[in-house]
Amino acid sequence: MNDPREATARLLELMARLRDPEHGCPWDLKQTFATIAPYTIEEAYEVVDAIDAQDPEHLRDELGDLLFQVVFHSRMAQERGWFDFADVATGIRDKLERRHPHIFAGANLAPEDLVRVWEEQKAQERAQNAQRSAREASSVLSGVPKALPALSRAAKLGKRAARVGFDWAREGEVRAKVLEELAEVDEAVRDSSGEPPSATAQAAIADEIGDLLFSVANWGRHLEVDAEEALRTASAKFERRFARMETLAGERRLELKSLSPGEWDALWRDAKLNGG
Repeated sequence: MNDPREATARLLELMARLRDPEHGCPWDLKQTFATIAPYTIEEAYEVVDAIDAQDPEHLRDELGDLLFQVVFHSRMAQERGWFDFADVATGIRDKLERRHPHIFAGANLAPEDLVRVWEEQKAQERAQNAQRSAREASSVLSGVPKALPALSRAAKLGKRAARVGFDWAREGEVRAKVLEELAEVDEAVRDSSGEPPSATAQAAIADEIGDLLFSVANWGRHLEVDAEEALRTASAKFERRFARMETLAGERRLELKSLSPGEWDALWRDAKLNGG
């Protein structure tokens, strides 16, 4: 095992070298927080992929790529005099100590109190951060990252609103809302009589589809199902079954583009029965 402090110091030195104004890398020098942000999100997803694949070596590499994103952002902030990597590390350490008073402050908490204390600490931190913006200070929804996957963000917004009482009382009421939104999608589709539909009609359909997806995400929340993870699993299942259909079609000397709907349906059913 490498010494963690030495390894971290070498990584920070490398980042400083890449961003050196005179001798650094031209690509790294021209980057900004905005241009790097998409890579940060991408690397986080690649970490999840490595976890799903249960590949330790791949996971190590992807965690390194994600760590480099943190180092990159910290270096750019340091150049502006905002903060540096040490401030980032110290900040998260202090935050976790505050959120674990039963470990670091000697508080005697029952297991059922741990989540409550965690949420209370997060609420206090959000309130402190909200003081920086008069607009956000009055909103319980402030601080939910806009860059979150859309289904995850929808569920988080619903959960935040529920804390102050704005929520459906029962799961069945959310289901009814889903059906209501589905009916509004159907109505928007019926209203789009043009060929092709006008931009206004398409926007109306997109708006109603968005409302439907928001309701589905919060239906999942009431059912204690992570809609983002459920969709990820469904997509993986579709991918697996489609690959199986391609294999079956090849074995049967079928050309995919020439298949009829009935032939596609037969392939789909066979794929489900054969490991799909």
